[in-house]
Amino acid sequence: MDSDHKTSSQGSSVGSLLSTVMQEITSLVRNEAELAKAEMSEKTHQVMASIATIAIAGAVLLGGFLTLLAALVFVLNEVLPPDMTPWLSAIIVGVVVTLIGFIMLKGGMKQLQARNLMPNRTISSLRHDKEFAKEHQRNVKEELK
Repeated sequence: MDSDHKTSSQGSSVGSLLSTVMQEITSLVRNEAELAKAEMSEKTHQVMASIATIAIAGAVLLGGFLTLLAALVFVLNEVLPPDMTPWLSAIIVGVVVTLIGFIMLKGGMKQLQARNLMPNRTISSLRHDKEFAKEHQRNVKEELK
């Protein structure tokens, strides 16, 4: 009779253990989904900020281009007179504005690189959870022996 009681209590312990493991796994999956959702929201905000930077850079580049066009108009109107100060000033300003816009554009494009958009915390957490689950599985197997 004692062996029946021992087998019965082991069966209920295993059942209880499996129930607890399933609850923990369900909770873990829910938490990981929430983490992924939060991280993707953060990455979406980064993409939106990068797009805004690119749009502003486009406006700055347009300003530089228009300034360079104004400089060209000065050059053509004057047909290379001895006094070149007005058009030379416009060219210098146009080149500087265009360089600033180009630098801004490169910065915005760099922020959009795929490696910056990876959900790194979620990936790391999933790796940790995988190791935890393996360890838990080993412990359960040892307890059942």
